[in-house]
Amino acid sequence: MGRLYIESLSGHKIFKCKFCKVDSASHGDIVSKDFQGRFGRAYLFRHAVNISLGPSEERNLISGLHTVNDIYCSSCQQILGWRYEKAYEPSQKYKEGMYILEKERMLKEGW
Repeated sequence: MGRLYIESLSGHKIFKCKFCKVDSASHGDIVSKDFQGRFGRAYLFRHAVNISLGPSEERNLISGLHTVNDIYCSSCQQILGWRYEKAYEPSQKYKEGMYILEKERMLKEGW
């Protein structure tokens, strides 16, 4: 097994994994705060770091059918949310390649 590479985000207002406190996303990458996850409120981000992707699966979400990958903290392997791989509704295409991070699973640093 090799070393685990952990990326640190610069600036203030960083979201971190609640369980191991590794950087996950920057406040500047938030697209929307108006999402619902498994554990309550969630944010849609353009970019996330220090994550690993689970297998692709089709899920029927509030906004319709999507192909998604669960995302896990690359340090502690806790589930943090999911990544939109494909959206089938034309109005939902903007989500493709973006990440949902569950507010309940994040810590805020630098606020």
